[in-house]
Amino acid sequence: MNDIRKLKPEEVWKYFYDITQIPHPSKHEKKIVEYVVNFGREKGLETFVDSVGNVIIRKPASKGMENRKGVILQTHLDMVPQKNSDKVHDFLNDPLEPVIDGEWVKANGTTLGADNGIGVASTLAILASDTLTHGPLEALFTVDEETGMTGAGGLEPGLLKGKILLNLDSEIEGEFCVGCAGGVNVNIKKNYSEEKAPEGTVTYKVTVKGLKGGHSGVDIALGRANSIKLMFRFLMQAETDFGIRLAEAEGGDLRNAIPREATATILVPEIKRYEFEAFVRNYESIYRSEFTDTEPDLAFFCENTASLGKVMNSVDQYKIIRAVFVCPNGVQRMSQAMKDLVETSNNLAIVHCKNGLFEAYNLTRSSVDSAKEAVAWKIAAVFHLIDAQISMEGSYPGWKPDMESKILKTMIEVYSNKYGQKPEVKAIHAGLECGIIGGVYRGLDMISVGPTIKFPHSPDEKVHIRSVEKFYDFLCETLRNIPAKE
Repeated sequence: MNDIRKLKPEEVWKYFYDITQIPHPSKHEKKIVEYVVNFGREKGLETFVDSVGNVIIRKPASKGMENRKGVILQTHLDMVPQKNSDKVHDFLNDPLEPVIDGEWVKANGTTLGADNGIGVASTLAILASDTLTHGPLEALFTVDEETGMTGAGGLEPGLLKGKILLNLDSEIEGEFCVGCAGGVNVNIKKNYSEEKAPEGTVTYKVTVKGLKGGHSGVDIALGRANSIKLMFRFLMQAETDFGIRLAEAEGGDLRNAIPREATATILVPEIKRYEFEAFVRNYESIYRSEFTDTEPDLAFFCENTASLGKVMNSVDQYKIIRAVFVCPNGVQRMSQAMKDLVETSNNLAIVHCKNGLFEAYNLTRSSVDSAKEAVAWKIAAVFHLIDAQISMEGSYPGWKPDMESKILKTMIEVYSNKYGQKPEVKAIHAGLECGIIGGVYRGLDMISVGPTIKFPHSPDEKVHIRSVEKFYDFLCETLRNIPAKE
């Protein structure tokens, strides 16, 4: 069987399958917004779209449950579009190809969109149910979560009525998330002059690929390689040892994904070409040795290519290569408040060097706002030294844990009674919309839960089938046990 619509619970997988067939990368959610709006109106539920494109659907309480506190089920409609380099896929037009792989569902060569499609599908199943008992419900489907949280950021006061917010965007079943990191985008730009390619050189395209990548928050502490950092480390030594000239370089394509691939087009003195090729092979051995456990499919190689006829001027080349090499990346500090939690990190996510323009894009995260600012300014300081232009955009707050939360206590009790074990209560080093929404709707009692999803934001993304069933059953049981209004 490879039809995910026959998995349990069928009402959830049916809607998730529909979602996989609708292109919905970040900033291109029009089709899925239409799908959700049509769903709500066909079910006879109050449905509207706010000024920034978020969809809100209201469902009245079941008979006898009118006195319960109102619950907001919150998910995001967009997905991260990542694919393997050999996969032909147009995320703006092509449906995803979900497949069953043992205990998991994944996609064929692309991200699956279980982040946050399973949360969306579960919400739709609850809204469609005629048998589930619950108090007043609101479903908030936000847009553009993955590239800036602009949907949550544009949410206006006064639209939502509920007092409890259940965010369905966590990624380990049995874990309750009560806090998350904030973030800021640090952008770098620098113009450089180009000059004629020197004679007596041979042109190579150097490539690093096969890395796992992953979520730049959740996976940042797993020791995975950053393709941009690998490439520019190589370029720095190649410049020193071979006098290479840089024509172009690029790596990464999404701020919130650890970059998996990078390329550089360089010129090498022809008399050193065979020595250089051996140098590249040696670097692949070095990198594979350093990342034996975390990057088993790492590939680093060079190929002859046509000359572009021009290269970056040598002064800017020297500066840019070294600035990228020393740019902070990865875990910067672990939390002192919660064991094994990353407090502060940076993901050097995207680099472009082409046609006289150098660009670099970072996503800095921290659960401590002052630490987030400090790392952002450290990055700025590095690139100020090479006279680059720096901008910081899209800053959003973290979500401070409330261990006295009433909904937390209710859900711990429900989970313990249903499964005979207590859930784990954690904060995560990733951005959730709870912090932003809680800043607009003060006093919301919030918690985030979800099924088990591995390797989000990469083509290895997969969701555990049994955890979806358990998550949905628990969510339904929670709604049956929401306390009465005070």
